Amino acid sequence: MKLDHLAVAAESLEAGRDWVEEHLGVRLQPGGYHAHFGTHNLLLGLEDGLYLEVIAIDPGAEAPAYPRWFDLDRFEGAPRLNTWICQVEDLADLVARYPEAGRPVPLSRGDLRWQMAVPEDGVLPYDNMFPAVIEWQGNTHPSARLAPSGARLERLVVCHPEAGALEAALAPVLDDARVVFESGAAGLRAEFATPSGPRALG
Repeated sequence: MKLDHLAVAAESLEAGRDWVEEHLGVRLQPGGYHAHFGTHNLLLGLEDGLYLEVIAIDPGAEAPAYPRWFDLDRFEGAPRLNTWICQVEDLADLVARYPEAGRPVPLSRGDLRWQMAVPEDGVLPYDNMFPAVIEWQGNTHPSARLAPSGARLERLVVCHPEAGALEAALAPVLDDARVVFESGAAGLRAEFATPSGPRALG
């Protein structure tokens, strides 16, 4: 399991774009639509093959008959860093080991194809601090299509009252020095090096 990308949730793409661009001092790029969940996104290329997305419910899409991913059905308030997403080579094996991660859902956006583990209620374990897990299909990854922003993730802080238990649960499969776990109220904080200096999203 390796860190793949970060997701900022927002009530609208416009609000999410403004928040990220103000905090990081870089410009987002167009993303696309996710028909299965009725959502759409904007993207930001990061160094080291990572990227960041702003994701929101698409107001022009029909609401699905099942909960949306990233717990977006319950999202409200100001934009915030909401989810960290990790990539695996065998999603079926991962969810067999961590059934609480959700069931594999086949998804697509344009010519991109992937599977993501999504819980039945859309809520990830540990108050959404457990990573969403993705398996890309084919040789295409979104980060390869994004213009460099000059921003690099330095550290991702995963906070939760049971941070020790979460860290221990993921230790057998996750090895990334950028990801640290701290005890506290559930939430994420990402620290970046950017062309305009150190910046953070939380």
